[in-house]
Amino acid sequence: MLTKENLQKLAKEKLSDYHLVVVSNREPYIHVIKEKQIKCIKPASGLVTALDPVVKACSGIWVAHGSGNADKMVVDEANTIVVPPGVDKKSSTYTLKRVWMSKEEENGYYYGFSNRGLWPLCHIAYTRPIFQHSDWMHYANVNERFANAILEEIKGKQAFIFIQDYHFALLPKFLKEKRPDLNVAQFWHIPWPNPEAFRICPWKKEILEGLLANDLLGFHLRYFCDNFLETIDREIEARIDRERFSIFKEGKETLIRSYPISVDFEETSSLASSKIVQKEMEKFKEEFDLDDKFVLFGLDRLDYTKGIPEKLRAFDRFLEKYPQYIGKIVLVQKGTLSRIHIQEYKNLNDEINSLVEKLNWKYSNNSWFPVLLTRRDLNYEEILALYNLADVCIVSSLHDGMNLVSKEFIASRNDEDGILMLSQFAGASSELAEGSIIINPYDTEEFAEKIKEAIEMPKRERCKRIKNLRQVVSENNIYEWISKVISDLADLKNNYK
Repeated sequence: MLTKENLQKLAKEKLSDYHLVVVSNREPYIHVIKEKQIKCIKPASGLVTALDPVVKACSGIWVAHGSGNADKMVVDEANTIVVPPGVDKKSSTYTLKRVWMSKEEENGYYYGFSNRGLWPLCHIAYTRPIFQHSDWMHYANVNERFANAILEEIKGKQAFIFIQDYHFALLPKFLKEKRPDLNVAQFWHIPWPNPEAFRICPWKKEILEGLLANDLLGFHLRYFCDNFLETIDREIEARIDRERFSIFKEGKETLIRSYPISVDFEETSSLASSKIVQKEMEKFKEEFDLDDKFVLFGLDRLDYTKGIPEKLRAFDRFLEKYPQYIGKIVLVQKGTLSRIHIQEYKNLNDEINSLVEKLNWKYSNNSWFPVLLTRRDLNYEEILALYNLADVCIVSSLHDGMNLVSKEFIASRNDEDGILMLSQFAGASSELAEGSIIINPYDTEEFAEKIKEAIEMPKRERCKRIKNLRQVVSENNIYEWISKVISDLADLKNNYK
């Protein structure tokens, strides 16, 4: 099993003579004002967990949107700051460069084209994408500004640029136009749609040409890679080498690779056994009255791709069919508000509230309610506590690039008990099908039956399944993911010599 220490050593060996620049919309450290003081927060993010030690090991640069309300107060004239705070050793720090946006730019680039356009386009969840010219212009302008910020930092030196996600489809081309010698790689964290779905995008050619400026383009699954190749084949003039899994356009080659992302198994497993988590478990037991209850747990951002209404309808159907479980089972659903500025997300929030109200009115008796919906912010220790209180973790995504909740749940279960119910439409199902209870969230009747199957599964079978799943996640952890990317980046470097 590859560890953080092994990964740092690998990064130093493979990337020592190049500057490493990571680019993402979300920043790895955020400065905020709390209780009249400036505090630095490291957000809970699998991406930050994976890349933070690599950028430290290379003393690299991370370029991101500065979104914290105190971010501008702590940067220098170049809009940079050394992170993490309070660390003296140069080898354990790196430069965070922040890019600023006006509210209008953020609304167009992030809420507009990225999340009203590309997000529904790439997720087959039957939400119509909205494409507006003004959003596209903001998206292009922000991508170009990020390119200028990166070039300003590397100052003509050799560099690897590792771009994250769908917010920056045009960035590789902007970089290569000014610095064709740069090695540029990008990881697309969401699904890539089939060619028929993608062709509705008014700026499909610009997006594809932007992505083909990368030397290396990664997706979670081979299936998404196949979709991308098919899209290229239909939409633009390029040569596809299916043996090398690469695309040649105007003499330039782009490698297409699958890298299934994961979690820090060792750290998650260790923290899950800590006294802090045990204490949080006791608090939740008392607060939610979970003693002698069978606990179903869902942890989802309030997004229409996550299948929360489908989960609630299946639970309703389960209680209708098997009333003997009324009062003996509870669904604890953690839902973090997300992109509430977008109307579709407001509508989803209202729908979830309505479904929860309906279920709780229909089945509650005395002090028992079937659904406990909590939207309050939880720290990671509290989340691990809920994972460990759950008899079943339900991941009901309608479409998901990977879904790290499923892997976090598995990594947290040191007791080698618990059941993962996993949507067949989550990317994680390609790795975790053997051991999980696979569900189709669109099939309410079958979903309800699967809940019954999970409840009645013998402990011996539960333990056998979760033990096998833990083996899979431990062997394919977050550091394995980034090590494969680094190795392929190093191969690119050798090709350029």
